[in-house]
Amino acid sequence: MNELLLIGQLIVFYGMVVLTWRLFGKTGLYCWTVLATIAANIEVLVQIHAFGMDMTLGNILFASTFVVTDILSETSGKPDAHRAVNLGVYASLLFIVISQSWLLFAPNEVDFVMPHLRAVFSNTPRLMLTSLIVYAIVQRFDVFLYHFIWDRTEKLCGDRKRLLWLRNNLATILSQLLNNILFTFGAFYGTFDMATLWSIVWSSMAIFLVTSLADTPVVYLCRSIRGGTRLSEG
Repeated sequence: MNELLLIGQLIVFYGMVVLTWRLFGKTGLYCWTVLATIAANIEVLVQIHAFGMDMTLGNILFASTFVVTDILSETSGKPDAHRAVNLGVYASLLFIVISQSWLLFAPNEVDFVMPHLRAVFSNTPRLMLTSLIVYAIVQRFDVFLYHFIWDRTEKLCGDRKRLLWLRNNLATILSQLLNNILFTFGAFYGTFDMATLWSIVWSSMAIFLVTSLADTPVVYLCRSIRGGTRLSEG
């Protein structure tokens, strides 16, 4: 079931990105980024076994934020991609403050929710602060690398629309590798032994390779839905 659910998540989440882009354009993708960054940082607390590996959840949802920045880079330019990154960082910071404020209250005798909130959100500050820092670094690196490769390939072939698959895959895969290492060790060092940490890194990377390759047709589709390739950086 875990394998089927992960495949289902990939199809549904990427499909929702396309639908959001189709219905609401840039504004919708900004909203998706806020939702995905918060939800992925909660989902990552869950560990599962799938495809013969131990892994955390949240990988596919987080990967969808790379799809968003690639779509915005491709159709609108670097400033809009950076805006999505900034919104994700700001939303994560706000959620840390909001979720931690819940834990300050003393529940009454009929409350049954607070123990569960404490179980989930008592670990959230480290995870979300790590994610906040790593997200800001890696997403900006992804946008930079995407446009760096794009400029080089345009000079090489003289056509700005060509080789979308190359810039998309190279930028996303390398950014995901950097993200995977920084987040795993930042969030879980001292909680798990080194063998487990590296197991999480490589199992998550296997998922990210699949999600990175799968997002290429999504970017092509979204570029065809709402206007072609950007003409300038803005």
